[in-house]
Amino acid sequence: MSMPCGCPTEPPNWDGKDIDLGGNHAHTLPIPMFMHMPIAYGLYLDRQRQLVEKLDLKERWPGLVLSRTGFFRGSLTRLLEATHSPSRHIQVLPSPFKVRAVLHRGNVSTSYKVIQRMQAELIDASRAPKELYMCHLTCPHCEERKGGEQILLLRRWEESAFLKRRQTGRA
Repeated sequence: MSMPCGCPTEPPNWDGKDIDLGGNHAHTLPIPMFMHMPIAYGLYLDRQRQLVEKLDLKERWPGLVLSRTGFFRGSLTRLLEATHSPSRHIQVLPSPFKVRAVLHRGNVSTSYKVIQRMQAELIDASRAPKELYMCHLTCPHCEERKGGEQILLLRRWEESAFLKRRQTGRA
């Protein structure tokens, strides 16, 4: 169950773990961006929440939204319980869909060091980093009650034979 403001009440405990989200159903809504900055982010969050409610879909973790940015286009993804829906926004995440999760206590402007450290750890483990997802666990209304801003950073990764060879010295 999510809070009235849309924040997740019980986000998953994934901090510091590698999770495989492959095979999960998801509702993905494209959103416009300008140089990686979302345009009307709150409006699209509310629109997606309303779409999920209208379609009578059940979220795995209500209120947990995976935000991905791009130069001109991004997306909002909510993980769902298994469903059959005619909506064009429903997809099944490819398998494997492995992500490294790190809980960042701070805002987006202070997250770059955490992201760099996560990326270095993945490369050291012979894993090629792919897209980055941000899950805002607190909004401005409830951040004080929950102990400040919290963002769950998810970096998708794939095993890399090239990085493995490079680490063993046979590049």
